[in-house]
Amino acid sequence: MRDPVVAYVALGSNLDDPRAQIQRGFDAMAALPRTTLAARSPLFRTPPWGVIDQPDFVNAAARLETSLSPHELLHALRTIEVEAGRVRAQRNGPRTLDLDLLLYGDRLIDEPGLVVPHPRLHERAFVLLPLAELAPDLVVPGRGRVADLLARVDASGCIALD
Repeated sequence: MRDPVVAYVALGSNLDDPRAQIQRGFDAMAALPRTTLAARSPLFRTPPWGVIDQPDFVNAAARLETSLSPHELLHALRTIEVEAGRVRAQRNGPRTLDLDLLLYGDRLIDEPGLVVPHPRLHERAFVLLPLAELAPDLVVPGRGRVADLLARVDASGCIALD
């Protein structure tokens, strides 16, 4: 069995009681084999990105300690999404639960279906704000410190819920 790696996951929902969806996402990740939910961020209400004509989102982030491989973890996250009723009908559209693998240790992965660090995390306040609550000094490979990245984006529409 491999040594645990620290991984970060973004959570988002804007359908079917988003706060409850995020809580179920945290619970499901905590139940993953060979994985510990080490920390969870506060929840934030955030405006939609891309497709504007949809409800606001609830977003959060999780820090996991996992012995799952990056592909095993991604598969587990996708399974949790499907179990929550996720349908991938529209890019950046409404969703019951979205789980994005942001970082997997300090690994750089660029393979079909899996890119880590998440390719747009440095542009998105709804990802950086919860991530900064967990690890402001965390360095995103090739991009810089989370706190510095957050300072470069407009987070004015994001409101803490907890």
